[in-house]
Amino acid sequence: MKNKDLLLSIDNGTQSLRALVFDLNGQLLAKERVAFKPYFSEHPGWAEQHPEIFWQALCKACQSLWCKGNIDKERIAGVALTTQRGTVINLDTNGKPLRPAILWLDQRKTYDLPCLSTPWKLLFKILHVTDTVEYFQREAEANWIRVCQPDVWRKTHKFLLLSGYLTHRLTGEFTDSVGCQVGYLPFDYRRLQWAPTWDWKWEALPIDPALLPRLVDPGRTLGRITVAAAKATGIPAGLRLVAAASDKACEVIGSGALDPSVGCLSYGTTATINVTHRKYVSAIPFVPAYPSAAPDYHSIEVQIYRGYWMVTWFKEEFGYQEQQEAEKRGVAPEVLFDRLVEKIPPGSMGLVLQPYWTPGVRLPGPEAKGGIIGFGDVHTRAHLYRAILEGLAYALREGKEGIERRTGIPITSLRVSGGGSQSRIAMQLTADVFGLPAIRPHIYETSGLGAAIDAAYGLDLHTDFKTAVSAMTRVGEVFEPNIKSHHIYDALYRDIYKIMYNRLKPLYERIREITGYPK
Repeated sequence: MKNKDLLLSIDNGTQSLRALVFDLNGQLLAKERVAFKPYFSEHPGWAEQHPEIFWQALCKACQSLWCKGNIDKERIAGVALTTQRGTVINLDTNGKPLRPAILWLDQRKTYDLPCLSTPWKLLFKILHVTDTVEYFQREAEANWIRVCQPDVWRKTHKFLLLSGYLTHRLTGEFTDSVGCQVGYLPFDYRRLQWAPTWDWKWEALPIDPALLPRLVDPGRTLGRITVAAAKATGIPAGLRLVAAASDKACEVIGSGALDPSVGCLSYGTTATINVTHRKYVSAIPFVPAYPSAAPDYHSIEVQIYRGYWMVTWFKEEFGYQEQQEAEKRGVAPEVLFDRLVEKIPPGSMGLVLQPYWTPGVRLPGPEAKGGIIGFGDVHTRAHLYRAILEGLAYALREGKEGIERRTGIPITSLRVSGGGSQSRIAMQLTADVFGLPAIRPHIYETSGLGAAIDAAYGLDLHTDFKTAVSAMTRVGEVFEPNIKSHHIYDALYRDIYKIMYNRLKPLYERIREITGYPK
């Protein structure tokens, strides 16, 4: 009998799905990527995708693994799944989607919803969180579907996240991982379970408990691969699908960041800083800490929504020349952008950017807009590109300081993942802005690796979770801070960046009043 010593990890991101095979030392042995259009939009601000696109990408990626013949699938011990967060799907009684999935990028809102009952209203008023609760109601996809597509809501048998949908396609079960529950759902983030019946979220959302999946902890079994799924994907029937967590949570664990003194930065479409903690601590009051990929842990997170989206925006708006040259050379455009900015000094000659392109719930508030100050005739598009990278680092440093205040534990080193981590310029300026070593994990596919760690733990292939993390993650390249550059960044951060938002906030509010944007 062959050793069952390999792990299949499925990572469904916003723009692609990857099927990855890892060994028990965290080495990536095989990878197949299937790209797809992130979403379609029938109205401004909408972001939707047909769920079948995700499933077909999963099938194609897995089948491609086996076709190449490099991996003996009989050695696969189990499967783990990690996906983009906050993407919701309505299924009918036959498990078929009733409408396109609403993605986490979607910006639709629902207004004029019924108020919560008087006791909750009074409590939230006393706590000064009425606006936060109303924001939750407006943003909840379930409220929009119930109000605007009542026939769909009436026919809904299950209301699932993307992770729950793919779990159902693979196992036939309506189960999902506790670690994937990030979204506008009646979830108790402190206790890591569905909210108790008396919780206000049940009143704020139209969700019946019967619409939701059964939850299991990371490392536990979600179900087994069905014969139908095996035929479609090539994954051996009967293999266990082990619960992992959302992509951001898996990135943290896949980076080896299991201690709260290690900050995990993700330079992805949404830029984040996370630490893993046993205790429930919210980095921003009344904005929850999310479930970790580590069982019974929490992931304390600060988000910069549409963070590295700004790099894509720059590439599309100002980087035609680099895109053309990159295509000729067969390299990524970001490689040429690094060369574009390598001669721009730290601080971008005083050009300071605050990356609040999208309104938030607390900080930034609903009036927020992005800000760029300090323009002069010396500035070029290269200065602007560097200012974008620096602005994201400033915002994440601010997040770091907020997490430290809440936990009381200093963050002493950084792990950096996501697409932006491939830029040496971004890595070095991150070390310089924070004044801390910025470390790449030994592997780029940290989200998939984090899911594989959950599988290894759940299948008893490592003795415990900490052992699995230790055995399967390692430090890669280390970028030490340049002290001279850090002094420049520290002054700009403290004396300029930190006061920008409060100084500009009244102007943002007035712009909102005049233009109606953002609502």
